[in-house]
Amino acid sequence: VSVLGIGDGNKLLTDLYHCHLTKVYTVGGLFGKATDDFSDTGKLVEKTTFDHITREKLERILAVIQGTNHKALLMHSNIDMKSQEAYELAVKGLIRPMGKSPPIITAIRCLQFALPEFQLEIHCVHETQQYVRKIVHEIGLELKSSAVCTQVRRIRDGVFTLDDALLRTQWNLQSIQNAIWDCQLKVKTELERTLGHQDKSHFQKMD
Repeated sequence: VSVLGIGDGNKLLTDLYHCHLTKVYTVGGLFGKATDDFSDTGKLVEKTTFDHITREKLERILAVIQGTNHKALLMHSNIDMKSQEAYELAVKGLIRPMGKSPPIITAIRCLQFALPEFQLEIHCVHETQQYVRKIVHEIGLELKSSAVCTQVRRIRDGVFTLDDALLRTQWNLQSIQNAIWDCQLKVKTELERTLGHQDKSHFQKMD
């Protein structure tokens, strides 16, 4: 999922960025080797054994990663976790980092495991693809082995999912116009929910 803006939509993209919404990736990994850029196409740095790795061991590492990142999320949210505000935000799923923060993983789980290959689902904010690949590398190290990233696929970007994406064969005026109309409501709803966005005239110009 890659989100593009046209005209006034570019301002909305900036507003959505300030909502600090979660992106979701499916990430492929391969145990047994390390490269200079953490991808399977990078320069080989070393090869390692991986027969000792089990799904249970991998999931324990993922639980540690999620726990550590949850603490970071709370720290960068600048919210008193004992307050009523914190409770209300937690109920609404609105606890997010305020302003700039390092990349934070909000959820991570194993989708597939068949040595030497594995697949993860990673939910994160403020990430880069390099950061996502590095997570795979660090998981390999924690399991006393090595690992490279074989695939990174973004399946959700904030309010946008694969259901909103246009295939290359749909890149025509009518399909793009329909996509814009379909997405207006969900964008407006998210901005009002997160930012209290009340500039109705801006949306009226888009109608």
